[in-house]
Amino acid sequence: MQFESFTEFLNMGGYAFYVWLSFGVTFVAMAMIAIQSFIKHRNLMKQVVVEQERKARIKKARLQQQGSM
Repeated sequence: MQFESFTEFLNMGGYAFYVWLSFGVTFVAMAMIAIQSFIKHRNLMKQVVVEQERKARIKKARLQQQGSM
């Protein structure tokens, strides 16, 4: 479909409200998914670091315990 002017394009043949609302809802949903994914990734990486630090403390404690025996 070709439009005569940019205003006609924005009007979308009288269906502008529905067309632009659907674009807006889609954009918001995709943005929420991207933000949620970013937050989950960041939290997962924090958990990985905490787990690695915990394992390092356990290993250090075991080595100290074996050295004192």
